[in-house]
Amino acid sequence: MEKSAHITLDDIAKKLGVSKVTVSKALRGHPDISKETTKLVKKVAEELGYTPNYMARNLSSKRSNTIGVVVPKIAHFFFGAVIESIYDTAFHNNYEIILTVSQENAEREIKHLESLLAMRVDGLIVSITQQTRDTSVYEKVKRQGIPLTFIDRVLDIPGTSSVTVDDRGGTFQAIEHAIKHGYTKIAHLAGFPEINIGLRRYQGFEDAMKQYNLPINSDWVIYGGFGEEAGYRGFMKLYNSNNLPEFIFAVTYPVALGVYAAVEEVGLKIPDDIDIMCFGNSDVNRFISPSLSCVNQPTEQLGKTAVELILDQIKNIDNFVPQHIEVPTSLLLRETCTTRGDNPFRKIMSIEI
Repeated sequence: MEKSAHITLDDIAKKLGVSKVTVSKALRGHPDISKETTKLVKKVAEELGYTPNYMARNLSSKRSNTIGVVVPKIAHFFFGAVIESIYDTAFHNNYEIILTVSQENAEREIKHLESLLAMRVDGLIVSITQQTRDTSVYEKVKRQGIPLTFIDRVLDIPGTSSVTVDDRGGTFQAIEHAIKHGYTKIAHLAGFPEINIGLRRYQGFEDAMKQYNLPINSDWVIYGGFGEEAGYRGFMKLYNSNNLPEFIFAVTYPVALGVYAAVEEVGLKIPDDIDIMCFGNSDVNRFISPSLSCVNQPTEQLGKTAVELILDQIKNIDNFVPQHIEVPTSLLLRETCTTRGDNPFRKIMSIEI
């Protein structure tokens, strides 16, 4: 028989001479149906080219077994790695992921959320854009009773869960490491203070500078975003001021890549003329020189935890208590920020390449 794209349960039932209910239960592995019948029904369904009608199933079960995901970027290592973990964890829990990408555009973020709500997803995992300020769409999500978990870039909305890393502590650790390696003139290419990762990473920078009694030069704290262009522009602003710092801490790995491009363009060298670390890791590190020391974010744990939180809320919608989980970070030391003159704080530290 020629396969059809619209084979139904009725077609299978007629082929086997059984009821539609029997076919439905057999395909779902229901215990009411014998193993022999289940095996036969599945065999015929495959021969006919049957595929489940998930829309119809959703209407009857009120569950779509889908999770909507909204992220600002997928081109960079961090979000790519997080998304892989989200997919993997969802798959092992019999859930599908519907992925949307806002491209750092708040209007697109809203449109994606509205589309996902129209698709009747069971829950949402969201990392907001660097432009996001309006929370009204998330209030709509709450009113509709859709479980919502923020990841990495979050909004403080009652009744929602979040998964982040220790942005403040990780940055403190990086700045402390730079200070103990002899750097005192330290700049920070920041994101935006209105976004949690921008604020918390600046706070970690400020904490370390104050603890070691180092002045914060306001000209060396440059806000501008989380991408490569922000890093390029930030370094060029420092360079054109004719007052370069000794060391730059970049708010993200892409910002650090922008710094690398700008440093090469003006004919300077890392780490000889200016040194650098950043928040976040990347698999492209093996292709850049010198390899970049960084605050490492456990991307697999972030994605896995976000899915576990949203599934917990889906399954326990009436008794769910929102959770805010902060995952610890660690330093990955490579070829930047490993030595700096004779300094009483200087320590010998292991280097991971």
